Amino acid sequence: MGTFFQGIQGILVIIVMISVGYVLAHRGWFDKKTSKLIAKLVTQIALPAYMISTITHDFTSEKLIQLLPNLCFPILSMLILFAISFLAVKAFAVPQNHSGLFKSMFCNSNTVFIGLPVNLAIFGEQSLPYVLVFYMANTTFFWTLGVYLIQRDGNYLSKTSLKQTLGKIFSPPLLGFIIGVVLVLLHVKLPAFLMSDFSYIGGLTIPLSMIFIGIAIHQAGLNKLCLNKDNIGVLIGRFVAAPAIMTLLVLPAPMPALMKEVFILQSAMPVMTNAPVVSELYHADSDYAAVMVTETTLLSMIEIPILMTIF
Repeated sequence: MGTFFQGIQGILVIIVMISVGYVLAHRGWFDKKTSKLIAKLVTQIALPAYMISTITHDFTSEKLIQLLPNLCFPILSMLILFAISFLAVKAFAVPQNHSGLFKSMFCNSNTVFIGLPVNLAIFGEQSLPYVLVFYMANTTFFWTLGVYLIQRDGNYLSKTSLKQTLGKIFSPPLLGFIIGVVLVLLHVKLPAFLMSDFSYIGGLTIPLSMIFIGIAIHQAGLNKLCLNKDNIGVLIGRFVAAPAIMTLLVLPAPMPALMKEVFILQSAMPVMTNAPVVSELYHADSDYAAVMVTETTLLSMIEIPILMTIF
């Protein structure tokens, strides 16, 4: 029961911050431009600074070298999920107009806006390296295969270029992670004032992420939530298939118990908040993506404590 209540407390921390974003959006403080601005602040400014600050402060070169080979576990789990998603499309009779989006949401999880703060709230700062390893695999998978699948829905393949794809993969958060790793491996020490700046700016990551999620839930509209076949299929992928596959992969593996717990929890995170944005960009079913982000985010508040207790 102690683990269950630990999970509940971690989720309550998240719920309070999400509620702030939802209530303020309901009162008219935020609009779509504001939410886009917050998303940019988090992903392009705060999160890269957080990566550099935390990695250079908390990790050694020996520890990082030991971590990187474990990328194979999240990559393998996503490839298996991708194969299963084709069967799920047929089993749940997913319409052709958003079958690619369905597959993308089935495979990818929200490792930053939800996964990072949830793991930090439940496991503490020691979980960060494992969160980042999963993040590397997840962001690469989404911005390559995941985006390609969404583009197919919108018949917008002609607008894709290798330069754009690489730009999405090597996003500011991932570049912040890479810079932090390089600094540690080369034993480079940045000036104290600069590290303080990174620490203060990086501290914006979690609260702004949660406020953004609250705004996104309000904008999607709770009245649009439903449980038809398409939605249930994504829920099963995110909350049943993903953690089950990850569990089967990591339980027999010789890795720290905390890494196993983080990988399982990260695999069961909600749909990526980038899914509606990408869907809108490529003329796919962005309303369906927004509803699934909302549904999976809300249901994750119930699922995560249960998952913590089981595993």
